[in-house]
Amino acid sequence: QKKKRKNASPSPPPPPAGAGAGPACMYTTLDPEEVSARTLRLLSAKDASGLSWDELAVKLGLTNAFTVQLFLGQARLSASAAEALTEAVPLISKADLAAMQQAFPMRKWDPALLQEPNVYRTHEAIMHYAEAIKTLINEQCGDGIMSAIDFYLDVGTTTGKAGEKRVVLTFNGKFLPFIEQKSADNSAPSPRD
Repeated sequence: QKKKRKNASPSPPPPPAGAGAGPACMYTTLDPEEVSARTLRLLSAKDASGLSWDELAVKLGLTNAFTVQLFLGQARLSASAAEALTEAVPLISKADLAAMQQAFPMRKWDPALLQEPNVYRTHEAIMHYAEAIKTLINEQCGDGIMSAIDFYLDVGTTTGKAGEKRVVLTFNGKFLPFIEQKSADNSAPSPRD
């Protein structure tokens, strides 16, 4: 018998009898064990394909970071990319392929990830340069933020002057300006009793 975990997210109710892969399966990402099991199956199928992440990303027409996110359950697979993925990684099951397209990802991160040195150093670098990044964005774009929704992330490498391998992270996000909240433009003002 399965032990119930403390603070576990409640599982969605099972679909009604006779229901297909309809709206009920869109919330499978609320079950981290299910997402984790699917991720392991997907990574195994990817390994069997012999493709690197960059090679697979090229076949899908996606960035390498977004391709990895698909396999980790952090992004949703489009129909056009699903067709290319089926050809590139034929061992992915139909059920997993359907889940990748139907489930709405739970885009979150586990704070324990910061215990992993690679993740921690990346986080540390962003936090260390955060104020300078903000200052430069403000000067070059104005008062606003970089979107992480209309956003591309690419991870690559280059060779330094001493012949060392260097990591290159490219963040390409749409600039979103803060608005002046004019009452005349507010289409949904709060009621006043």
